[in-house]
Amino acid sequence: MIFVDADACPVKSEIVRVAERNKARVLMVCNGGLRPYVEPFVDIQVVPDGPDEADKWIAERAGAGDICVTGDLPLAERCVHQGAFVLTHSGEEITPQNVGPKIATRDLMADLRAADPFMQGRGRPFDKSDRARFLNALDKLVVKARKPGP
Repeated sequence: MIFVDADACPVKSEIVRVAERNKARVLMVCNGGLRPYVEPFVDIQVVPDGPDEADKWIAERAGAGDICVTGDLPLAERCVHQGAFVLTHSGEEITPQNVGPKIATRDLMADLRAADPFMQGRGRPFDKSDRARFLNALDKLVVKARKPGP
C-alpha cells in the first residue's frame, strides 16, 4: 500500500502513474478537497479538519512493507520506526539512519529563523527535475518494498 499525505502533495499524479505500472494500491489521505480518482486502485480517505489529522491517521496504519509519501518529518519518523518505507516529494528516501539528523536539522533551522527575522528565505521552486527524481525513486522503492525482508 502506498499511503500519501495528500493535502499538499505536489506529486499525486506521479504516484498514480507509478502505482498503475507496478499494480500497487494507493490511499490518498486528506482533510477534503480531492476529486475522486477513476483508477480503481486509488482510494481517498478524508479525515477530520485539524492539525496533523492526516498524519495521525497514516501513522496509525502504515507498517512494514508499506510506502508513505510525505514531506512531514515527524510523520516520516513514525512510519520509519514502524517498518514502512518513506519517500519525500523530492524523491529522497527517509530511513532509520537519516531521520534523526533530518529532524535535528529542521529543529535547528526553525530556532535560527525564530532568532533572526531576516532569515526567512524560501526554498527553490519544485520543478521537472524534482518530479523525475521522485518518479525514479518511487519506482525503485515499490520494487524494494515488495522484496521479502530478512
